[in-house]
Amino acid sequence: MSRNLLLVSTSTTHGTGYLEHCEEEMKQLFESKTTVLFIPFARPGGISHSAYTAKGKEAFARIGIELKGIHEFNDPVAAVQQAEAMFIGGGNTFLLLRQLYAQQLIKPIQERVLKGMPYMGTSAGTNVAGRTIGTTNDMPIVFPKTFDALQLVPFNLNPHYQDPEPDSTHMGETRETRIQEFHVHNTQPVVGLREGSMLQVKGDKMKLLGPLSARVFLQGQKPQEFKPSHDVNFLLDSV
Repeated sequence: MSRNLLLVSTSTTHGTGYLEHCEEEMKQLFESKTTVLFIPFARPGGISHSAYTAKGKEAFARIGIELKGIHEFNDPVAAVQQAEAMFIGGGNTFLLLRQLYAQQLIKPIQERVLKGMPYMGTSAGTNVAGRTIGTTNDMPIVFPKTFDALQLVPFNLNPHYQDPEPDSTHMGETRETRIQEFHVHNTQPVVGLREGSMLQVKGDKMKLLGPLSARVFLQGQKPQEFKPSHDVNFLLDSV
């Protein structure tokens, strides 16, 4: 398996511009590539595909790469099959997955990525790289045909993972509580990616990048903290 993935928690961290915090990792992922295919289906805030692509184009221009929106092509399947590399941006994960199925892009993306085409996701684009979208934070504003996602990695992800604020008066459920609820009905691990964190997957090896640890949830076990220096390759062996 020739995976080459960069799964980023968020596109923007506090005090940085769009994709600035992961710019060096992007340069490594897309090294020698001249164009990247962008899938803007998640539409954060209801932004149009064209406006979202324009925003992405500015960020990719900083590293000398042309970004092309998949909506600009007459044949989206052919666009995936011919792409040098791919970026799926954040927004609403339910809408994103519904559109991927509606345009029959799941299998073409899987085939290309598992054969080595570089893939970058942020937020919703990271969510759909996992086994299912069952651990997204998004509202189900539309209904995809299934929660089964691209399955580029054999676990689920929870981008934007937040720890409880010690002084908060909020009495609602925490992210950890929600993931525990998920594990009553599902067996796959869940990786909580804090802001500024990302997973780099090359073949059968994976690294946690960024300044923070990740919180890993295994069914029936206490959550574990993994720092960027720790070995997280066992997650790729999940069944």
